[in-house]
Amino acid sequence: MGKVIYVLGDDISTDIIYPGRYMATVLPTETPKYVFNDIKELHQMLVENKFNPGDFIVAGKNFGCGSSREQAVSTLRGYDIKIIAKDFARIFLQNSINLGLPTYICPEIEASVGDELEIVGDKVINHTTGKEFKLIPHHKSRQAIIDAGGLIPYTRKKLLEERKQ
Repeated sequence: MGKVIYVLGDDISTDIIYPGRYMATVLPTETPKYVFNDIKELHQMLVENKFNPGDFIVAGKNFGCGSSREQAVSTLRGYDIKIIAKDFARIFLQNSINLGLPTYICPEIEASVGDELEIVGDKVINHTTGKEFKLIPHHKSRQAIIDAGGLIPYTRKKLLEERKQ
């Protein structure tokens, strides 16, 4: 369970998540300090850790549109935060799977800042409003990669399993 720390609208581009002017900084250990740099309240909340691990950012349609920059995902991955959106841009979604960012597709999500949300099976429960919303689950193979922390940890785990056999 976690709280909604921020609600974003539709068409949040990778340039909003990780502004292009910081593209010279690409190390996953450094990119998080530029997260949502142009949305001052959200930026400050994240970089100053004014949230609890497992809290949520809720967004509308087409989250992560625009360029295919992987840094938009790695900058979010630097925080223990979950993203629920009505839908995600295709390349952003694949990058989030590859890097192990917890993403949830929920076309009917309704939530406000401060609402308590819980992911239970294939639904999101908004404990503040009492409403439930159906999730569109990731394919099992994609979810396995996210659960492992990304494609590299997933591959490493599979290789180690093979060696043990």
